Amino acid sequence: MKNPITGLNKIFDNRIRLGVMSVLMVNEEISFNDLKSLLEVTDGNLATHLVTLEENGFLKVHKGFIGRKTNTTYAITRQGEKAFSEHINALENMIKGVK
Repeated sequence: MKNPITGLNKIFDNRIRLGVMSVLMVNEEISFNDLKSLLEVTDGNLATHLVTLEENGFLKVHKGFIGRKTNTTYAITRQGEKAFSEHINALENMIKGVK
């Protein structure tokens, strides 16, 4: 029997990182505040997980300004899209294997 967890990516084990990637798969880009609101997490908690995703090459960060206020937005990289799709496929296969 094939190992049911083959193909799962440890980076996406965390529910916040899973949420961030899910949001970015369906949105071209999203601001820090919108992500924080959608996922209902604190600034520090979200920031920590965003750094992990960025360091692994899964996110692009764009820092800009709206007027005088800083605005940070995030987008998924091609590498991130591929890794997350593979993770989701592995989850689906694992679920099908359990049925």
